[in-house]
Amino acid sequence: MTTITAADVKKLRDMTGAGMMDCKNALTETNGDIEAAVDWLRKKGLSKAAKKSGRIAADGLIGVVAKGLSGAVVEVNSETDFVARNGQFQDMVRDITSLAPAANGDLDKLLAATYPGTKETVGDHVKEMVATIGENMSVRRTACVTVKDGVVADYIHNRVADGLGKIGVLVALESAGDKPTLFEIGRMVAMHIAASNPVALDLDSVPKDTLEREKAILAEKNAGKKPEMLEKIIAGGMKAYAKENCLLEQAYIHDTTKTVAQALKEAEGQAGAAIKLTGFVRYALGEGIEKGGDDFADEVRKLAGG
Repeated sequence: MTTITAADVKKLRDMTGAGMMDCKNALTETNGDIEAAVDWLRKKGLSKAAKKSGRIAADGLIGVVAKGLSGAVVEVNSETDFVARNGQFQDMVRDITSLAPAANGDLDKLLAATYPGTKETVGDHVKEMVATIGENMSVRRTACVTVKDGVVADYIHNRVADGLGKIGVLVALESAGDKPTLFEIGRMVAMHIAASNPVALDLDSVPKDTLEREKAILAEKNAGKKPEMLEKIIAGGMKAYAKENCLLEQAYIHDTTKTVAQALKEAEGQAGAAIKLTGFVRYALGEGIEKGGDDFADEVRKLAGG
């Protein structure tokens, strides 16, 4: 009897996009002949994923789950909004999202997790769904936030089903206050984040290269000014940048006479304890990639394993 190695299974999987067990069965049935195994899979209709893996998955859904001290968000892409409205696809995104808190923001760990009700991994199940539904799809990214005491609140914008939508937000509030009240406060902040899309929590949390780029722009615009004047201009520019881009310094959309930080301070009376906003995540479908551009195509193909 021909010995089927893990390397053979991986090679066939890479060639066809079929699931690991399907590849192993194909190799067993064809005595380890790779080319014959490819044909075997094609006859079974299990190699469709490979044919579609080069197509751009630019639509899809954001899945969000928040339970007590932790929450997670996942982006799963499909080629069209039509598939994003498909019940099977929505169930898959919801199932994958349910596993995301345990993955703690590690995409590889999430893809390697066992898909609910099966013995296959999330990654393999997605490939099987490509063959079933007939469109390319991929799990693009995931993130997780936690608190030691308090709540993780969530909000979904452009909601299409329970826990699913086009923008997903998580907010981490550390506090010993009343949990239901904290959750409502957090949800209001999450709505603000969905609308305002802050870069970071505060100026200290903004990536250093981003700040340096902003300072360089200010310096170039004010070239020729005396050093002491330029220093004041840059300092003022950083304050303006923070008001526009840093969550705690932004004008609160529910009451623009206050900053988010001020609104949270006032909310402490409702919660019955101090509140500290320790982190947030905002996922917008397809954000950060240029649809239709080469960079977008390359990234999605890489995510799809193509």
